[in-house]
Amino acid sequence: MQTDSHPNLKDPLLYSLQGWRRRVLFLISSEILAIGCSSLGLSFLSDQSVAHASVMAITGSVVAVLWNWLFNYWFEIWEHRQISPNRTILRRVMHALGFELPMLAVFVVLFAWWFEISYTKAFLMDIAMTIFFLVGTFVFTWVFDTLFGQPRLVQRK
Repeated sequence: MQTDSHPNLKDPLLYSLQGWRRRVLFLISSEILAIGCSSLGLSFLSDQSVAHASVMAITGSVVAVLWNWLFNYWFEIWEHRQISPNRTILRRVMHALGFELPMLAVFVVLFAWWFEISYTKAFLMDIAMTIFFLVGTFVFTWVFDTLFGQPRLVQRK
């Protein structure tokens, strides 16, 4: 059974998950992982407690959830207009960069303020976190698509 009318789409390993259920599971699972990883990473990078870093990790999660919803909505509209529905390596790289680069700018300011550090140190912390999440976003999305299938595209008329 194919997940879409396009013959090159692969079947999901678990089951096909579409629409709002797909978005909710994606956001919840990715943000739980993100809060845990961010709390530990920010604590290590800032030399501050995990409890203090966790506040920024949760703040980051809220910002990321809002951005994730908006970005993926726009990305899927753009993706629907493409000739092929397949998420190639290049398309996955574009997705990860398009999501992460705007976050970089926002978090430099937040890190400098919350951790009371220079913008230079905040930028370096943000780069470290961005590299981690850039790879993590790429891998997580690929695994998620493998388990639940790619989002079903709206049928073209």
